[in-house]
Amino acid sequence: MIRATQVKGQYRFTEAPADTVVLDFDDRHRRRMAMTGTRGLEFLLDLEHATALRGGDALVLEDGRLVEVVAAPEPLLEIRGRDPHHLVRVGWHLGNRHLPTQIMAKALRIRRDHVIEAMVKGLGARVIEIDAPFDPEGGAYADAGHAHGHDDHAHHDHDHGRDHHDHHGDDHHHHGHAVHDHGHDHHHHHDEHCDHPDHHHGHKHAHDHK
Repeated sequence: MIRATQVKGQYRFTEAPADTVVLDFDDRHRRRMAMTGTRGLEFLLDLEHATALRGGDALVLEDGRLVEVVAAPEPLLEIRGRDPHHLVRVGWHLGNRHLPTQIMAKALRIRRDHVIEAMVKGLGARVIEIDAPFDPEGGAYADAGHAHGHDDHAHHDHDHGRDHHDHHGDDHHHHGHAVHDHGHDHHHHHDEHCDHPDHHHGHKHAHDHK
């Protein structure tokens, strides 16, 4: 099976990708995992280190072809405050619980959790259930490392405790097209709540390369 051994950063490539894989947040932080693209290309992700992938990255195959990464929609909670100060206060409580959180211009996004939802509502925030790609903050050095080819320090700080995914990744075979079909059902339904460009990228890129 052909291997993907390198990563090109978000949209830093001009070649047309040979295929696309649609991955959720957990599957975008792997070192080694068998994958199948939406058009049937089978390959083995085999990186030197577990790497935090983002929608728009490209996996480089041994023969030079590219496989584009699309962030799959996931069940999330979108949290909106009364004003920016209120939203920051809610964000502090989420951070105090070490919850992966996506920070947007006017909202925060977390994975659905009924306990946290009740807490946030108790703080006076508005909560909306959506399905959208999840791209949480990755730590102080994650963005810098990602921009420079996924340096080692980026992997360390991206998400505490994510190393266990590497263990599961060795035997896991991911079928990107299965998630792709799910993503199509949800992308436009929640556009009115979306401030993040990735919400649209998942749909656009999943279909441009069929």
